[in-house]
Amino acid sequence: MKTIIFDVDDTLYDQAQSFHRTFHRHISDNYSYEEIDKVYRASRKYSEQLFDQSEAGEITVYQWQTERFRMACHDFGMEMSTQQAETFDRGYKEEQSNIQLFPEVRQLLDELFQQGKQLAILTNGEEQRQMLKIKQLQLMKWIPDDHIFISGSYGVAKPNKAIFDIVAEGLQCNPEQTIYVGDSYEKDMVGAKQLNWHTVWMNHRHHPATKSVHENVNVEVHHADQLLDYFLARQQA
Repeated sequence: MKTIIFDVDDTLYDQAQSFHRTFHRHISDNYSYEEIDKVYRASRKYSEQLFDQSEAGEITVYQWQTERFRMACHDFGMEMSTQQAETFDRGYKEEQSNIQLFPEVRQLLDELFQQGKQLAILTNGEEQRQMLKIKQLQLMKWIPDDHIFISGSYGVAKPNKAIFDIVAEGLQCNPEQTIYVGDSYEKDMVGAKQLNWHTVWMNHRHHPATKSVHENVNVEVHHADQLLDYFLARQQA
């Protein structure tokens, strides 16, 4: 494989850590890790749904960024005002200035870069916010600016085939020689398979697939060390 394209959030780093720290800071210290993680997972579910509505112009970006937290907390009996949700989102963004790559991902990027692979990023979200994460993760060490594709820059988002077409054209990649790595089954795996890319599902949250995994996933891994092992094994094959 000559081209490897990565999602960012919850693929290259643990997005839950920022949420947990924000929850402790702005809501309460009296919840267990497991309890907070349930709220986090709910917030991700609502974030995906509301992001799609935001992209379609049905709601504002502000509504997407605040309502995902309000709805998740409501599911677990914690009522949050819009103002509190705005404060939470601001704190969440601040915590994301501390994100770090999984150590195994850092090693993987070093290996792929040394092998001369064409590396790229395809991520959903606002351009400014996603670029802050990309800079914090120091991804430009391995990936040039013109190989970074953020949905907010193009007005179309995963899993829409159009954003994958934009990436394919920009990279001039051969589908048979392209791997896409992401954590979302619907956004990443189903989306990438529209171009017949090889897909690696970084499913460390153990999400269930909504369709047959075999239709859209070539490889499923559950931890960053498994992701590294997969690519190292390919190198030796």
